[in-house]
Formats: sequence, structure tokens, C-alpha cells
Amino acid sequence: MASVPVYCLCRLPYDVTRFMIECDVCQDWFHGSCVGVEEDAAAEIDLYHCPKCQELHGPSVMKRRRGPTKQPDAEPGRVVRTGSAQFVRELRGRTFPSADEVLLKPSGAQLTVEYLEENSFSVPILVLRKEGLGMTLPPPTFTVRDIEHYVGPDKEIDVIDVARQADCRMRLGDFVTYFCGARRDRVLNVISLEFSDTRLSNLVETPRIVRKLSWVENLWPGESVFERPSVQKYCLMGARDSYTDFHIDFGGTSVWYHVLRGEKVFYLARPTPANLALFEAWSSSSNQGEMFFGDQVDRCYRCLLRQGQTLFIPTGWIHAVLTPVDCLAFGGNFLHSLNIDMQLKAYEIEKRLSTADLFKFPNFETICWYVGKHLLDTFRGGSCRPGGPWGPRGRVLGFCPTVLAEHEHEIPETVRPGQLIKDLAKEIRLVEVGSTGKDWDGLGGVRKHHTGHWEGLGVLGGSGTDWGGQEAPYGALGGAGKDQEVYPSLESDEDDPALKSLPKKKKVTDDAPWSPKARVTPTLPRQSRPVREGTRVASVETGLAAAAAKLAQQVPRGPAWPATLTVPGRGWTGCDSR
Repeated sequence: MASVPVYCLCRLPYDVTRFMIECDVCQDWFHGSCVGVEEDAAAEIDLYHCPKCQELHGPSVMKRRRGPTKQPDAEPGRVVRTGSAQFVRELRGRTFPSADEVLLKPSGAQLTVEYLEENSFSVPILVLRKEGLGMTLPPPTFTVRDIEHYVGPDKEIDVIDVARQADCRMRLGDFVTYFCGARRDRVLNVISLEFSDTRLSNLVETPRIVRKLSWVENLWPGESVFERPSVQKYCLMGARDSYTDFHIDFGGTSVWYHVLRGEKVFYLARPTPANLALFEAWSSSSNQGEMFFGDQVDRCYRCLLRQGQTLFIPTGWIHAVLTPVDCLAFGGNFLHSLNIDMQLKAYEIEKRLSTADLFKFPNFETICWYVGKHLLDTFRGGSCRPGGPWGPRGRVLGFCPTVLAEHEHEIPETVRPGQLIKDLAKEIRLVEVGSTGKDWDGLGGVRKHHTGHWEGLGVLGGSGTDWGGQEAPYGALGGAGKDQEVYPSLESDEDDPALKSLPKKKKVTDDAPWSPKARVTPTLPRQSRPVREGTRVASVETGLAAAAAKLAQQVPRGPAWPATLTVPGRGWTGCDSR
């Protein structure tokens, strides 16, 4: 039997009823009573040093005050910290614009992929009754003790100490004891208990729309050497007055919540460019815990989620959550194809904020490569339609430059990045031209510069360059910025299905007898292709001229030939016989 971890100077196991503080040097945990730190005073400590570490690193570092936020009921000079009892009291008393201004409220049966494509999954969706959602849940009589039974009391879980807005680890059994106890000396909140690998998973089935849209559910291969992301099924257990501060769900995932017991209050802000910039600045601020982000955005909406209701929050929405009464809820995260641009923006924000891997979507870049491979198969199968999720919003590989340079280990072995990008670009152009009759002078919206090279390449998932008021169809070549040159035909076309279907022609070689009836066609021996790096692709006309010059060298001495040649499909004039 595994030994129970012990902590503090007293070397005792974790006790849920006693306040503890973590040393920022040795990472050990200490009871406040053992080291002389009061729970209320802990919020003022920036870096805590335990008695042993103080000998080498000096005393603990206190936080500096930066213009305390004015609060009507606050003591003079005292900051109201996010998550504190006073903060929650004041938040309860405030008024916000109703989320009814932006919510969609379909029935469960109405919530289909077609409904989302028609109405856009860009605003939150509230479903008042779970019937029709194709979702399986335990009965409302289900309690946290039942969660303990199906998951196991020894399961180690992450718990948020709301007053300190800090994480700690504890056994599920200890949390249930705290939750069901008559007295609670602090407010604890569980929001990250993923139970897909437990018996509880047999009692919960995610909404049908989630199963249809989820990349992980539909596109993650069973034979993958990478660990499958487990983010589909979460159990949320929040004590009264729990509060989760503003955040964007990892990887820009969309999220669903269903309240089985109790209530949740969501504070929602649109993911506009201005709000995202404010969120990034707020997240990196040293006094983030002293500022309510909802006061910085143009409108912060309040949405009450009652027992039996289900809320779907789309990609990128910035939100905080208050638990006004004890609550038991289920939820999950999912990546999908309806708003890939925003997913990638959220991912880039995470990278700029140096978000710890623990709080990122697992193997985010790997699933995007799998999606890119699926997208190629979709195009080649002829099932892609411009108005669907793979239309102008369907951009997948916008992070290619970063992946190739920094995260090569996340690329699946079955994916050849360069070839995949090239093939995708080719298929995108074929679909776009075939469906609209427009030739965008390039692959998937790429335009050709007058010098003959390709420029203006938005990335497949990033923002493209100026397209003269039009959005680049389906994006453009993944991994190329506007200052990079991309050559669409440097690699062999021998594995191209479109070319394999053409009738094969006899190969023309230097040893073949010359015939005056021969025509200069693209079946002549190819010229040596230029090296990919630092060389531009020769134009078609230049290549044909070189082929004609080589053929002229094979002509026997005799009367002079006309200077022009007939090239099928090129509109050139001349003759093809004496």
C-alpha cells in the first residue's frame, strides 16, 4: 500500500480543515499555525519562504500596493482581493447587462450542425431542457458521495482555494468530507476532475452536437503514438461562494456545462480584438488579483444557469463563474471546425502568456495535424463544400512555422508536413475554382507577383494579407507569411491522383529517332528543377523555350526552319511540318 504523503514541520498528512501555505523555494506545504502565518495575511505575501529556506533566501517577500481599487465597503487602504468573502458579497450585489441580449435559445432537438452553420456558433447557446440533446446524465438525486463511489476516494484531484485563487492537491475522499461537513473554514472548488477513465464515465454521455463536432472524438486515430487528449468529461463540484476568475478555455476550445444540482452564474465578454488585447494585458499584470476584468470591457454579460439547464460557450469567449449555492455540474471541452481562426488566436495568446503545459490543451498541435490530413482527404473525396465548416473559416495549419521550428516532436509520424501543406494548397484551389468559377491566380487565394514568385500568403488558420476587400478562399498555404516565397510545384507530381488518371504517353528520350511530325509538348524531358532554397521557379514559357532549344539541336542540317512552334493550349502560332 502506498504511503500517505506528509507535509510541514510537523510531518503530518494533509488535513482539509487546516489552512496551509506553499513555500516558493522548496515547494513544500506548511500549516499556517505551524509557521505563524494567518490565512487572511497570506494574500499579502508575494513569495513565501519557509523557516528553513529563510536561512538561505531571506524572509518572505510581501506584495507591493499599486493604487488600491476603491470599494465602497472596504477598509481605508485595504485592497479587496479576487475570491475573498468581501469580493463575492460585492459581486453578488452588482448589476450587469443580461446575457439574453446575445444568447441563442434553441431546443435540444434544434441544436444541430446545420443550425450552428446557419446561425453561427459565435455566441453562447442556452438550452433550457436537456431533452433532445442526446445527452446521458445521472439523476438529479446524484450527490458528491456518488461521485466518490464511482471515481474512488483515493483519486488525487486539483482543488482551488477560492480566497487565495490558488491550486492545491488533495484526495477526492477528503474533498467530499469537506463538502458534506457542517463547518467549512474556507471555500474550495473543483473544476478539473476529468473522469473519462473511471466508472463514472459510463453514466455520462456528452451532448450529441459535441460528439459530432469534436476533433478528438472524430479524428484522433486509434493507432496514434501520442496520448489521446482527455478533456471531454469533467465533473465540477463547487461550494457556495466559489469563484473562478476570467479566462479563455485552453486551446480556444468551446465548452458545455450542465447543472445537475444547484446554480452557476457566468460573466461573459465577447472575444473582440479590443477585449482580447485587454485580457492579455490583464492576465500578465502583476496586480491581476486586485482588478475585476469585467470592468475593463465594453459590456460584461451576466448569465444565470439553473438546475437542469445546459450552456454552450463558443470559442474565445472570456468568462468568469460564480457559484451562488452548492453546485454539482458536468461539462467538457472540444475543438471543432466552426471557428478555427479564434481557436488559433487563443492558442497564440497562451503562448505569449507562457501558460504552463498543465493548463494547455494536451497535444494541441498534434490534433491540428490530424485535422489537416483529414481535410486533405475531404477535398480529394469531393465532399468539401464552400459553405461548410471547411469554407473561409476552415483554416487549419496557421501555426506551421512555429510547429516546424519549435514543436517538431508533436508532428505525427504519418504526416509529412511539407507535402501535406503543398497537397492541401493544390486541393483548396481546385475546390474553390470548381465551385465558384473564380481563378484566384494561385493556390487557395495566393496571388502571383509580377516578378513570377508567389506572395501575399496568409496562413491556413492565420490572418491573410490584403485580398482587395475579399477574404482569401479557405485561407492559403499553411506556414507562409507575406514576406516568404513559396513555390507550388517543386516536388514531384507522380503521386498526384489527378495526374495518375491521365493517359500515359511514351517517354521521349535523346536516343529516340527524330521525326518532322513531332510536336513540342509538355511530355518532353523535364528540365532540372531549381533547388527549393533561394531559387525562383522558372515560368512555363521559359521552360518550354528551353525544351524547344534542346529539340532544335537534334534537327539535321538542312533548310532553315520557321522561328515559331505550335504548342497545344498556349495559343502560339507557327507550323509543325515542312
